[in-house]
Amino acid sequence: MKTLKIGIISFAHMHAYSYANEVKKLDGVELIGIADENEERGKVAARRFATNYYSNYIDLLKEDIDAVIVTSENVNHREHVIAAAKAGKHVLCEKPLATTIEDAQAMIDCCRENGVILQTAFPVRFNTSVIHAKKLIDEGRLGKILAIKGTNRGTNPGGWFVDPSKSGGGAVMDHTVHLVDLMRWFMGAEVREVFAEIGQLISDAPIDDCGILTIEFDNGVFATIDCSWSRNKTYPTWGDVTLEIVGTEGTVTIDAFAQKIDVYSNENGVKWDFWGDNMDEGLIADFVQTVREGRSPFITGEDGLKAVEVAIAAYKSYEKKEPVRIR
Repeated sequence: MKTLKIGIISFAHMHAYSYANEVKKLDGVELIGIADENEERGKVAARRFATNYYSNYIDLLKEDIDAVIVTSENVNHREHVIAAAKAGKHVLCEKPLATTIEDAQAMIDCCRENGVILQTAFPVRFNTSVIHAKKLIDEGRLGKILAIKGTNRGTNPGGWFVDPSKSGGGAVMDHTVHLVDLMRWFMGAEVREVFAEIGQLISDAPIDDCGILTIEFDNGVFATIDCSWSRNKTYPTWGDVTLEIVGTEGTVTIDAFAQKIDVYSNENGVKWDFWGDNMDEGLIADFVQTVREGRSPFITGEDGLKAVEVAIAAYKSYEKKEPVRIR
């Protein structure tokens, strides 16, 4: 089996560390290098994962590699993905795919024109409870889906995430996309209308940290999403991904991070001891297999685009104080 060679562009996003760890675990896969314009961060990561450091991502793309993982600041995704595509490298891009619809479409088009794979990083699709729910829906066990309630509440990550010039937005941009992707995947339906209530209620940074979205799909299903950064620093874990799916024949409830033990102690309070699915492991293994087989990705660039469309529509809805239709 030919060794698959992968590079990582930027460790700006914290998920880069997990993805790099999973790459290192896989047989027949080599992490060739890490490119990061932040020299200190990049060199520390390169030492940690026993690979080469590049101060310029163009130099990494000149190497004999098959694919790259892009985990830069959201606004830099377009630049990095398009450069990788033009260099003939397959791409796994962190979510949100982009901060504008135009950027996301340009990335998709460039990857298609250059014959490379573009996969969006939505690791929650690899959670056991999510996979089981998808199976129940596909088998018709819930009957006709009527409504879905979802949450992706987390801790404010700070740093560049609260700088709109780098992130493209706050909690709505950061957390809406995971749940929109799952809902679209479950039903094979598209979002047609979004109404959003958005606010800065918790953090000091002038950025949206709370959001409630009401969504209508083209199959008539209504859904709500709580995408808020509402977990404080002492909360036992960073956040959650939950879904309640209501059908004519039954209801299913998903808690993607419930594979855990809550440990209570006088010294440390509540400790969250997770033992469950490693979703990033599933994501990286799937991307590697996709590149090896040259097949269409399980999670496409178009999936990333559709999720971004909803986040952008939510911001427009908040500004207009009315529902916004999606083309």
